Amino acid sequence: MVAIDPHDLNAEQKRAASAKRYFVLTRPDQQFLLIVLGVLFAVRLLAVFWFPFVDTTEARYAEIARKMVETGDWITPQFDYGVPFWGKPPLHTWLSAIGMKVFGIGPFGARVFIFATSLVILGLIFTWVRQHRGAHQALIATTVLASSALFFGASAYVMTDMVMVLGTTLSMIGFYNCMIGGPSRVLWGRLFFAGIAIGLLAKGPVALIITIIPIVPWLLLGGRWRNLHHLPWTSGLLIAAILTLPWYIAAEIKTPGFLRYFIIGEHYERFFVPGWEGDLYGSGHVAPKGIIWLYGLAIFLPWTLFAFALLPRATALLGKTPRDNRGWYSYLVLWVISPLVLFTPAANLLGTYALPGLPAAAVMLVSLWAQEWGGPGKKTRIAATTALGGVVAAFLTLTVLTYFFPATLDRRFERDLVAAAQSIDPDVAFTYWGGRSYSAEFYTQGNVRFTQRTGTFEALAENGARDAIALPQSVAAEIAPFLGERFNRIGQFNRRVLFIENLEEESAL
Repeated sequence: MVAIDPHDLNAEQKRAASAKRYFVLTRPDQQFLLIVLGVLFAVRLLAVFWFPFVDTTEARYAEIARKMVETGDWITPQFDYGVPFWGKPPLHTWLSAIGMKVFGIGPFGARVFIFATSLVILGLIFTWVRQHRGAHQALIATTVLASSALFFGASAYVMTDMVMVLGTTLSMIGFYNCMIGGPSRVLWGRLFFAGIAIGLLAKGPVALIITIIPIVPWLLLGGRWRNLHHLPWTSGLLIAAILTLPWYIAAEIKTPGFLRYFIIGEHYERFFVPGWEGDLYGSGHVAPKGIIWLYGLAIFLPWTLFAFALLPRATALLGKTPRDNRGWYSYLVLWVISPLVLFTPAANLLGTYALPGLPAAAVMLVSLWAQEWGGPGKKTRIAATTALGGVVAAFLTLTVLTYFFPATLDRRFERDLVAAAQSIDPDVAFTYWGGRSYSAEFYTQGNVRFTQRTGTFEALAENGARDAIALPQSVAAEIAPFLGERFNRIGQFNRRVLFIENLEEESAL
């Protein structure tokens, strides 16, 4: 712990204890927040079942995980059969693949352990805030995080980000607790290194960088770097090495060239080379440099508005925290802005890149609000209730629409078309006109081909299988004549028109 005068330490402890006592939720407040968390959990769980996989991101990662289950190759994720996916480490793929191994191939199996990851993050935040700011602030911070726009949306999304956030959150909490001391200092120090390993297996070195960016300046403040010897370096580095090195070594041996592409291409050229054309698996997401800060504000909605409400009190808040000997607020601020600083010069990015800062944003907002106004007053209750009600209503509406009226939403999914074709013949073979659809690959379990040549249709009569043709609605009238009389039009499903081949005996009838 930072060298602190015993009198200051006692004063700090008294202030912390006083804050815990002062910030008190009524029993109805607590019950309301628990109900909100329960409703958010239920709505998100329904979405896990009801939301179809939509091209491109989630469907792509789900299909990569499905191929892992099918092929039994747990070392190298596959972008296509026999084509290694070097873009990301496999931890999130392992979670989805294990889920489908246990619960069957489908959205629930692919998403359930990603969802479990988000619940662990919420549990970590609750435990940490309760330790330092009391159970009531912990309950509010957990609710704020769970109901923030991107955290809720990404909490069961099949992609790398939520699993990486588990690693960065565990590392940041573990490091802070180790530095300030306590009976579990060594355990928290080891958890810091375990979090680093999770991040390296979830998204790679970027997770380590996001962790280092806030830690270094925080250590320099007040000379905290002198306490680095409290970290269990030997056992911690051993833990990180044991958890990460075997896969990185095995991946390079199995598919040489992985490390060069992953380290240089994905972690330098993708972000700092405008219009980078080295992406083997798609295209970069070009955006103006610095827009990550706007993304950061957007993904924290509706709680960004509450943060804006604190701005007029900024001077008073700063005046109350100069003797923050444990560095609570400086740690949170640095944690929040870490991904924003890292990706400010990035030429290719997504809003999800700001996600690692959301846990700290929720904690900081609640801590500052409690420090300024203490327990929630009438206006705060009304505003918070309105915000939470709006969040629940918005996501519940979206979930219900997706299940009962899917055509009203983004229609880049193939679940309904595939189900319609398989209801006619479970063994039907699929051919899609146009570019690759990961959603089609997932729902057909790889039994699909993609073409842009009408000559492909002529060979289908001799392939020994009953065929289904999916044509984009925009070109169906133009392409359908090339199918001949052997195919019947079944109907339009979202953006595609389905045709099914007549068998000879059916034609005779």
